[in-house]
Amino acid sequence: MFFFPMLVVYGKHTLPAAVAFGGGIAAIIVLLLASRMTGSRAGVWFGWLLQAAILATGFIEPFMVVVGLVFLALWVFCFVKGGQLDRQNAARRVALGED
Repeated sequence: MFFFPMLVVYGKHTLPAAVAFGGGIAAIIVLLLASRMTGSRAGVWFGWLLQAAILATGFIEPFMVVVGLVFLALWVFCFVKGGQLDRQNAARRVALGED
């Protein structure tokens, strides 16, 4: 998700090339590492922090606010739907006596 914005920021000369590519690659690496942490409570909080950071990139490239809002909506949807599925699965396990 940061690859193309990195190219846009570089192409529009918003930031120097080293900062645009270094920051973009660093963001990609941090997001990849964060995706492996979402199973823990700290990882979820880190994910929320990264959502705010993605929105903050809108100060560098205004269209990133739109991208950030889309990813924030996906993040929230996944938590809501995941909670629903967890409750359904728990109720099913209790009904079947598996727990």
